[in-house]
Amino acid sequence: MNGLAWLRQGDAVTQAAAALLLAMSVASWITIFWKAWLMRRAHVDVPRSTAAVWQAPTLAAACEQLRQWDREDLVRPMVDAVIAASAQPPATLGGQGSRAQQLTRVLRNALQASLARLKFGQVLLATVGSTAPFVGLLGTVWGIYHALTGIAGAGQITIERVAGPVGEALIMTAAGLAVAIPAVLAYNVYGRILGNVEADLEGFAHDLRELLADEAATALTAPPGE
Repeated sequence: MNGLAWLRQGDAVTQAAAALLLAMSVASWITIFWKAWLMRRAHVDVPRSTAAVWQAPTLAAACEQLRQWDREDLVRPMVDAVIAASAQPPATLGGQGSRAQQLTRVLRNALQASLARLKFGQVLLATVGSTAPFVGLLGTVWGIYHALTGIAGAGQITIERVAGPVGEALIMTAAGLAVAIPAVLAYNVYGRILGNVEADLEGFAHDLRELLADEAATALTAPPGE
């Protein structure tokens, strides 16, 4: 309670630093829980989805299977993009060029969209992890300055009068570390998982392009029965 009383008695800078740390903590924990759910599903679904594609007779049939396995829509957009590329009118810029060039373009765009979804929130975690300690340190330095100024204005200075306010001001440093550490740990853990999933997606896109780059392979994009 004494720390809270010190915070209530602080000026606008101290209270703003505390409010910023609170906002950073709430935002980072929401991101941590959401990305834990997303990364878990992606880590399981991507290998299972790519395996389902290679076991399907055509890409159209693969799309139907991916509705069940690809819950986060990380693999299916690439398959859909390849199918859509085969239907591009030759008169448009998208329909011009070799088959390999068209596949490279559409797969790159679909891959970037999937990776952007996976990477969402990483910047926030990195920002919180790198700046929260400094925000806490700013609150501590400012709090100590005002504490010492108030004690000096009271006249007599003793260690007992200094220790309390200074100790309370140091709470801001501890708060900054408490906000930063979970964000840094989550960023590192999710970054490793994301790297593995990204490698799987890039490998799948490369293999799919190599398979369909030959004009003779366009029959794979036809719906079953045609």
